[in-house]
Amino acid sequence: MGEKQRAGRDRTVLVTGGTSGIGAAVARRFAESGATVIAAGLGAERAAGALPGNVRAVEADVTRGAELEELLAGLDALDVLVNAAGVIARGQEHDPEVFARVVAVNLTGTMRACAASRPLLREAGGGGCVVNIASMLSFFGGPKVPAYTASKGGVMQLTKALAVAWAPEGIRVNAVAPGWIRTALTSELHEDADGEAARRIIERTPMGRWGEPADVAGAVDFLCGSDARFVTGAVLPVDGGYLAA
Repeated sequence: MGEKQRAGRDRTVLVTGGTSGIGAAVARRFAESGATVIAAGLGAERAAGALPGNVRAVEADVTRGAELEELLAGLDALDVLVNAAGVIARGQEHDPEVFARVVAVNLTGTMRACAASRPLLREAGGGGCVVNIASMLSFFGGPKVPAYTASKGGVMQLTKALAVAWAPEGIRVNAVAPGWIRTALTSELHEDADGEAARRIIERTPMGRWGEPADVAGAVDFLCGSDARFVTGAVLPVDGGYLAA
């Protein structure tokens, strides 16, 4: 597996949630290596101006299977799928309706993209790979975000299940589990007016800082590269040591 993996400049990469945050950082990282990158997500027209010229921003909603299928039908090849689309509704997720919406994006949306991409990834000649964006909340509970916690726990287990199921087809499936990363999803915390929440986060993080989206992008790049050709079913924390503390 991975023996036939194409060089970075020859690869086609699809990043869901690629129009902002971690997804956009991942799209930039692959674009820098010369890959053909499609950043699929909401607000694509606005995002296009902030992404490199060799990244194609496409409007797509991962909760709508038809949109994903139409997007993939227009691709001649696909080597890498990164599932970075995600939402959080802090303080509202105990409402079952809100819970269902969050799970629909974070977990079911990830599975939709994986299933729709599978035929093209299978044709990648032993070099097809998927990286899902899990979370440190894949490992422990978040009392204010039960839907986010449940969905990211599901992403971790989905990653393992698909890794086992798809290995015979030459597709590797891994995940990264970001810690406290400075994005729009965490702005409520890292922009906390009194600084109490941010202080608690920094105190528990051994490396003493918030992560940046580029930190996660580097880990994703590694998992999609030839140095990780014997790695599948792994969930790699990128958290400055938060889970170890």
